[in-house]
Amino acid sequence: MADSVYKVVELIGSSPKSWEDAAAAAVKLAARSLRDLRIAEVVEQDVVIENGKIEAFRTKLKLSFKYESNATKKK
Repeated sequence: MADSVYKVVELIGSSPKSWEDAAAAAVKLAARSLRDLRIAEVVEQDVVIENGKIEAFRTKLKLSFKYESNATKKK
């Protein structure tokens, strides 16, 4: 099996409904421009409060994807 390298980016998704929807929104948007997504790790959750009410759920994710180098391998 060949060696693999993965890159990790941190994203914050937001939703008026739930933390799960916030995470899904972040992954959905990332999938538009990143290929070969692998794992999303939830690292933090919080809420936005306005006038004593929860207005938005926010989920911070560490999202990994396979790194593809354009460099050629040397033997």
